[in-house]
Amino acid sequence: MNIEVVGTGRAGSSFAIALRRVGHDVRLIHHDDLGTLGEPELILLAVPDDAITSVASEIPLSHNYVVAHVAGSRGLSELGAHHRVGFLHPLAALPDSSTGAERLNGALFSVGGDARIGDVVASLHGRAIRLSDEQRVVYHATATVAANHLVALMGLVEELATSVGLSLDDFLPLAQQALDDVGTLGVGRALTGPASRADMATIDAHLDAIPAAQRPAYVAMANAAFELAEQRRLTSHV
Repeated sequence: MNIEVVGTGRAGSSFAIALRRVGHDVRLIHHDDLGTLGEPELILLAVPDDAITSVASEIPLSHNYVVAHVAGSRGLSELGAHHRVGFLHPLAALPDSSTGAERLNGALFSVGGDARIGDVVASLHGRAIRLSDEQRVVYHATATVAANHLVALMGLVEELATSVGLSLDDFLPLAQQALDDVGTLGVGRALTGPASRADMATIDAHLDAIPAAQRPAYVAMANAAFELAEQRRLTSHV
């Protein structure tokens, strides 16, 4: 398939590499170079979410190609009056083009629109799911919590570790063990620590010891852990 990937950032570069590897004829261009479009079958917009509509409006209308985007929470309406439209969002972190390209192969994709989108996902050995517009926003929020918020949480771990002369590397094995436990035991059984046993004295001591700037995040996560522990308690009595 002849594919023009518009957007030279991490997502666009990852898609360009991954699609080439599975045999597509791919050209990666900056959104300012839309005037150089050849004869694509698919134009894939890997631009910031808020720029999708404006970039799509600069592409000539044609029945010959599909115009699609890779945004997680946006739908088909952002693509305006184009005759054939679609979207495919990978449930994968794309920190750089090399890693991203590897992860796109075999990924789960939220898809919609033209049937050609399904062909692209199949060529990447991926799995496609179709959600309503409302479901897609929740799906994308979930992806944000699972990836972006997890990284932010590790940033907090790094700050606290540094404050006592340790490093993030010292705590990464513990974090990995917790994730592994979630995968093998489930969320409820994997929960440990003071919130899981309602140990308010320890939590209060933590709050007294850590810097004030980190307390709101600690409290928010402790409250989430309390709720999870309560769900576990209720379930165990059913």
